Amino acid sequence: MAGLMSLGTRAMFANYATLQTIGNNIANANTPGYSRQQVELGTAGGQSTGAGFFGQGVSVQTVTRASDAFLTRDAAMSKSQAARDAARLEQLERLEKVFPTGESGLGYAAGDLLNAFVDVANRPQDASARQVVLARAEELASRFRAADSQLDALQSGVTEDVKNSVTVVNTLAKRVADINRQIAAAQGSGHAPNDLLDQRDQLISEIGSYVQVTTIEADDGSLGVFIGGGQRLVLGSNAQQLKVVPDAYDAAKVRLAISEAGGERLLPEDSLVAGKLPGLLAFQNQDLADARAMIGQLASAIAGAVNRQQSLGLDLGQPAGSGAPMFALGAPAALPASTNARDAGGNFLSSVSLTVADPKQLQASDYELRTDASTPGQYFLTRLSDGVTRTVADGDTVDGFTLAIGTPAPGATDRFLLQPVSQAAQGMARVLNNPNGIAASSPVVATVASGNTGTATVGSLTVTSTALDPTQTANISFTDDSGNYNWELRDAGNAVVSSGTGTWTAGSTIALNGFELTLAGVPRSGDAVQVAPTTFPAANNGNALSLLALRDAGIVGEQLLAGGVVSAGESITSAYASAMADIGVRVQSARSSSNISTAVATNAEAARAGVSGVNLDEEAARLIQFQQAYQAAAKVLQVAQSVFDTLLSVAAR
Repeated sequence: MAGLMSLGTRAMFANYATLQTIGNNIANANTPGYSRQQVELGTAGGQSTGAGFFGQGVSVQTVTRASDAFLTRDAAMSKSQAARDAARLEQLERLEKVFPTGESGLGYAAGDLLNAFVDVANRPQDASARQVVLARAEELASRFRAADSQLDALQSGVTEDVKNSVTVVNTLAKRVADINRQIAAAQGSGHAPNDLLDQRDQLISEIGSYVQVTTIEADDGSLGVFIGGGQRLVLGSNAQQLKVVPDAYDAAKVRLAISEAGGERLLPEDSLVAGKLPGLLAFQNQDLADARAMIGQLASAIAGAVNRQQSLGLDLGQPAGSGAPMFALGAPAALPASTNARDAGGNFLSSVSLTVADPKQLQASDYELRTDASTPGQYFLTRLSDGVTRTVADGDTVDGFTLAIGTPAPGATDRFLLQPVSQAAQGMARVLNNPNGIAASSPVVATVASGNTGTATVGSLTVTSTALDPTQTANISFTDDSGNYNWELRDAGNAVVSSGTGTWTAGSTIALNGFELTLAGVPRSGDAVQVAPTTFPAANNGNALSLLALRDAGIVGEQLLAGGVVSAGESITSAYASAMADIGVRVQSARSSSNISTAVATNAEAARAGVSGVNLDEEAARLIQFQQAYQAAAKVLQVAQSVFDTLLSVAAR
């Protein structure tokens, strides 16, 4: 009798435990990170009798959770990559607004300025036409400053987002460490603490959305969490602190470090593979830096070209003088690394400075300068936009800027970040306020002799150098019909300063005294051309035409290639269009990557949930199944009770 009652009791307990677990599954069907649980049942074993082995019922072995380590890890890693791509895409979409199309764009404003010289060329003395030029110059400078301010705002947003994300990661890491302690303490029970394991997996998944992690399980059941190529974030019940530290060159930028007993260890950017934080840092260090360099290159090119052309003309001053600069720019910078050698007062021992040699050749990039330890006085210069490295020395000119190495020279471990253009836009301003200061007049004018017999006329006269002496007169006389000519330069007193010979061919230029003269038609023997100082600057439009020609000239991104070959630059509007296209391509690429990685993460999570998730239909069916089993077990007890009562009544007789 006791055996039958024991069987029923065991069966009821086992079925009740299963019903309780099924109820728990149903209750947590929508709980993030919850893994479906299942009661593991086992036979209680048989009892030997003379008639054979009689079973003693069922026993509850343990409660397990449905979990697949591979699928869980794959879902977490996929989630990390999706978070990285989404974070970068979000920032790039904001960056795209700094490069608007149409009339609100920088290219349109630059074109507006140069187009304004049409009216100045038509009416050199017209004050209103000159005032329009100044107004459009002010608008252009204002737009460049506004664009740079938008980039600063994006940088501030990234910095704040990184700091907030690091705070969340540190909080999650502490919770993982605390759960590790609880899991290790529960190991002695012989049963897995399923809910704690689920919570830990969910926390690690959340950390992975900020920075990709790898995990290693210890013998005590705790889980070690590592980031950045093996740096421990959680080990046992101890959690390290992730920290935000300033960039070695620019304190406005941030980097990640892990706090250790000996100090802070910087995490290399390339070791942070996925997660929101690497996405933000990649945007900061690549996309945002490139955008700042592109805008700085445009500002340097247009301001440098206009200022240079201004210096080659004459204004309406009394007396007329060389045109003053129209724009000011933020100066090029050489930022020392925070690790560079310092003196006792904390000042850097060595310094580097930059000057712009040719704005047309400035590239949209920052550079890193470091010492070549094998050759004193020689340095490695790396263009960060494409990784091209070359050796340079003090005084060398590279990509339109000239290096100046201070004393003492940088040490073997010193490094500098060179920014020829990145700070140009933030300091761009119109500094020419007097309309009469616009140098619309050319300092020289060319005329052909009235007695010429050929068809040659003046095609164009362009001043090419500030070395031109506007007081000198150039006389050119052709000695035959083949284009050979004699030339001489005479000073204001008509004394010959220099002379020589040359040969003209169709399409060629005659270059003398800092000007270039082109002829239309064909000169004949005895024909003469004179280039003399401008007598009435107020009526001359030669330099206004040259300023207008900057609209279509290749003033941006000219490159000096090997062998002295010069690659043509782009016009200012074409260069802005190229910058917009570059950012647009990045946005489209990031959007495509984000869509793909999000789809992969969704599928990985679905695969994990297919194993670990709760299926309510299945649980409902199992609920009915074990309800019936519980009722059957209760019936066994009822039968046992009835038999027991019958035996008692028989015994009483």
